[in-house]
Amino acid sequence: MTYQETLDWMFAQLPMYQQKGKQAYNAKLDGIRNLANYLGNPENKFKSIHVGGTNGKGSSSHMLASILQEAGYKVGLYTSPHLKDFRERIRINGECVAESFVVEFIANNQSYFENHQLSFFEMTVGMAFDYFAKQKVEIAVVEVGLGGRLDSTNIITPEVSLITNIGFDHVDMLGDTLAKIAFEKAGIIKESTPVVISEYQFETAETFKNIAELKNAKLVYAEKEIDEVFETSLLGAYQEKNIKGVLATVRQLSFNVTHEQIRSGLLKVVQNTGLMGRWQQLQDNPKVICDTAHNKEGLSIVVNQVKKQKFKKLFFVLGFVKGKDLNAILPIFPKDAEYYFASPQISRGLEVKELVDKAKEFGLIGKSFNTVDAAYRAALADAEPEDFIYLGGSTFTVSEVI
Repeated sequence: MTYQETLDWMFAQLPMYQQKGKQAYNAKLDGIRNLANYLGNPENKFKSIHVGGTNGKGSSSHMLASILQEAGYKVGLYTSPHLKDFRERIRINGECVAESFVVEFIANNQSYFENHQLSFFEMTVGMAFDYFAKQKVEIAVVEVGLGGRLDSTNIITPEVSLITNIGFDHVDMLGDTLAKIAFEKAGIIKESTPVVISEYQFETAETFKNIAELKNAKLVYAEKEIDEVFETSLLGAYQEKNIKGVLATVRQLSFNVTHEQIRSGLLKVVQNTGLMGRWQQLQDNPKVICDTAHNKEGLSIVVNQVKKQKFKKLFFVLGFVKGKDLNAILPIFPKDAEYYFASPQISRGLEVKELVDKAKEFGLIGKSFNTVDAAYRAALADAEPEDFIYLGGSTFTVSEVI
């Protein structure tokens, strides 16, 4: 198969949470453990950092990778989902995995995948770990896909675990209270392995404390430990909390990392890792910002930052996936803005009519479009040079424009 044919097979043949939602969530680790054993347990052949949480885990993972690269290490980085190309999920020192490796890995193991009915995510995690082991990375930063306790990445024994924050997302699978969600996220805490919590939250503190004590794991709250201030190339006010979690995580490592390498790594995150979609500016005049924030907590921070910008008129291009709590999300957005609604082009994309009708209940009036691209083009056509356009609501909304 060609690279594109390989991707088509991966996406079509196997269930994928990003496409199908809850029905693709495989709530057990047997599949990935068996695959890892079949591959020779590559996850045991490199050191790692495990990063979970509701918001900020992607940014934090890229920051950690950039810092460790600046310190001279060969660094693997596994994240999800991708924005443009599947290979973004698996990188070493910022370089995406080669198309040839993706093709060969699937070809060599296709019969195993089919016979064991592995999920898309299990297969992808196995590919990443196999690649990192074969390329002999010195450390890999591994981002949790969904939850933590039952996530396919949760077969590693990391040097340190980082949990960014806890918010309401995927409540149908992870629980309907912050404490229940925290229990799932805390599943990445390992025996006698330090865990860093980026942000102290009263509702989750007892859960983290109990599980850390049970695992004899050192519990570190970054907010209480870190008082240094660093700048980063990642824009967005929410990065301040992420930076503290990253700094506290680096402190727990046995790796040699200097103050200057930390500073340089944080300033070169995009350059070193290729991260996209975090308060990313697409153009000037009118200024266009896109961001992958997609739940109440993340969008609250982003929308507050939008309101602080200077502009004559404000435009929002929005698209969501099914299952989001729009009753909690839509009140965040200002009524005195122009709205352009669309549906991301995936099976889980929320129908634009449903979004328009729901938005009206909260006084958000706008136009509807068949595609995100059409909505974006219309906003650009209507906006004046001194206006401001924000595009987001979902990772998939952003990916269709970047």
